Amino acid sequence: MEVQKWLDIALDFIINFGPKVLGAIIIWIIGSWVIKKLLKAAGKVMTKGNYDESLQKFLSNLLSWVFKIILIVVVLGTVGVETTSFAAILAAAGLAIGLALQGSLANFAGGVLIMIFKPFKIGDLIEAQGGMGVVKEIEIFTTKLIGLSNREIIIPNGSLSNGNIINYTTEGTRRVDLTFGVGYDSDIKKTKDVLMQVLTSHPKVLKEPAPTVNVSELADSSINFAVRPWSTVDDYWDVYFGITENVKEALDAAGIEIPYPHQVEIHKNA
Repeated sequence: MEVQKWLDIALDFIINFGPKVLGAIIIWIIGSWVIKKLLKAAGKVMTKGNYDESLQKFLSNLLSWVFKIILIVVVLGTVGVETTSFAAILAAAGLAIGLALQGSLANFAGGVLIMIFKPFKIGDLIEAQGGMGVVKEIEIFTTKLIGLSNREIIIPNGSLSNGNIINYTTEGTRRVDLTFGVGYDSDIKKTKDVLMQVLTSHPKVLKEPAPTVNVSELADSSINFAVRPWSTVDDYWDVYFGITENVKEALDAAGIEIPYPHQVEIHKNA
């Protein structure tokens, strides 16, 4: 009798839940196959769009988890489990996690935007958030730069993506902005010729765009010249320091005075 009772229970279970379990298994198999096809198609789209490799991996994993959660909910609903409360728990958990990690989520969103729109790439010289350096690594949450003094600069992607970014590498060239002052007794045309000769004789100053020399200011104690050579990004500091040194030597050789800064003192008689 006891055996018959258990057989009846098992038979009732198979009759009532067998089709549901079988349907859930079929849905899981078909759903898993569909997910693989969708992930493969998404991978092709990201590869064609030239997405960053780390972003491709992250988005693929994210899509995989989203699809699997949806599939699990569908399978549980097929078996007969109440999915409304389950979905509510997931939503509440997602909201709690989102509120707790809103700073990190902002950095994550910034990292995704940077990898999609690519305002810079690894190896570019950029200036952003008060830091300047060569991009070493672009991660989901942060971007790492190597500063000009060989310091590692780590910038959160949230603030980086929302702030101003100056990319010095994009155009391939940089203008070197220099200012030199000479005495008021100096001949302007001669001074311009000497300065231009220094620029054109430097091997790392580009011929195109052409360098320029112009009077920029009649200051209190000097005539100031705006000297604007162009260089490649890699040669910027070589040109900056080289031109500065060569200008001093050329002006001395031409007998053109570089005035000392001075101030005027007025004494009143009591």
